[in-house]
Amino acid sequence: MLLIATRNKHKIEEIKRFVPREIEVVSLDDLGVKLQAPEDGNSFVENSIKKAIFYGNITKQRTIADDSGLVIDALDGFPGVHSARFMEDYSYEQKMLFILEMLKNKQNRAARFVCAAAYYDPIEKIVLSCERDVKGKISDSIRGTGGFGYDPIFIPDGYETTFGEMIEEKHKLSHRYKAFSDLFEKLDDIIFFK
Repeated sequence: MLLIATRNKHKIEEIKRFVPREIEVVSLDDLGVKLQAPEDGNSFVENSIKKAIFYGNITKQRTIADDSGLVIDALDGFPGVHSARFMEDYSYEQKMLFILEMLKNKQNRAARFVCAAAYYDPIEKIVLSCERDVKGKISDSIRGTGGFGYDPIFIPDGYETTFGEMIEEKHKLSHRYKAFSDLFEKLDDIIFFK
């Protein structure tokens, strides 16, 4: 059994795509975990490892966790590791409108989505992590209803459509896909994943 350490249903569905089929996966809600892991690290990697260790130790289950966010060049990397937590009580639509307003007079709209994926085995005390990104730019408006989070304002390099306008294509391009693909490749040597 493998714990996906999140309560975000969109993220769970996305991550399940990367897990080998023979492995049973559960979420925090499935296990009734109410505690919240600290996410006070200075990097995506640090936060992903903290989450994996925190929930792995509580549940005694092999655990995967991620920390991801949007990094915008013209805003000095904002919102970065605070992507999910800035304007915490607001919807993502309101957050995106706020970001578009901040970029209104900026020529440089370069951005990237970053994901750090971590694995922790509380029995063997194994910790692994991978970080990957996808480069692109911020659109002039919110476009599309697919995906989640900031997807409707992010246009990956080589495309004219936002992640929010993509359906299947996003899953092969995304930062999360890249990070978890790398992580499961590393885990391929661990007997549990054979």
